[in-house]
Amino acid sequence: MSFLFGRRKTPEELLRQNQRALNKVIRELDRERTQLERQEKKLITDIKKMAKSGQMEAVKIMAKDLVRTRGFIKKFILMRANIQGISLKIQTLKSQAAMANAMKGVTKTLRNMNRKLNLPQLQKIMMQFERESEIMDLKEETIADTMDDVLGEGDEEEETEVIVNQVLDELGISLDHELADITPGLDKPHIAESSGVKVHVCKCWVFRPSAKINR
Repeated sequence: MSFLFGRRKTPEELLRQNQRALNKVIRELDRERTQLERQEKKLITDIKKMAKSGQMEAVKIMAKDLVRTRGFIKKFILMRANIQGISLKIQTLKSQAAMANAMKGVTKTLRNMNRKLNLPQLQKIMMQFERESEIMDLKEETIADTMDDVLGEGDEEEETEVIVNQVLDELGISLDHELADITPGLDKPHIAESSGVKVHVCKCWVFRPSAKINR
């Protein structure tokens, strides 16, 4: 039956149709008011001319027309204000209808999401995630401790050797001093002092012959 009587319009379509009709009426009122204002100016000019020429009867008649014209202009202004107020109300209704439709769509979406959301399954997933996270943390700590044990021992040995060598250098003692009495023909490195500064001349094993060299 829709092809005989036409499709039934929605409230939004009716609001748009009424809004267009009101805007059209406002434009027509503005056009009529503009014409009346032109007529008012023309009457004022004619009244001045007739008064200068001494035709007072015509001046009185045109003065009555001027009063009526100004009355019509005021009525058009009032009608335009009333129609504009109605148009604003329709615009408010359109906004409220749009908001209602949006809230309706959001409510439907939330209802579908709540229907699809399985709370026990979500709790189970969260518990599994927490358990796997704890296992991963334990593995990371174990790997970190193992790496510290493997790398830290070698670093300690190197640092220990460096400290021992620094202490022996400050005291002017070397390991070859301990081996001097055991290995004949080998001399320990000596330290030459020049101008109050210690200079290591040679820090190596030196072979010293038994025969003396005559000058």
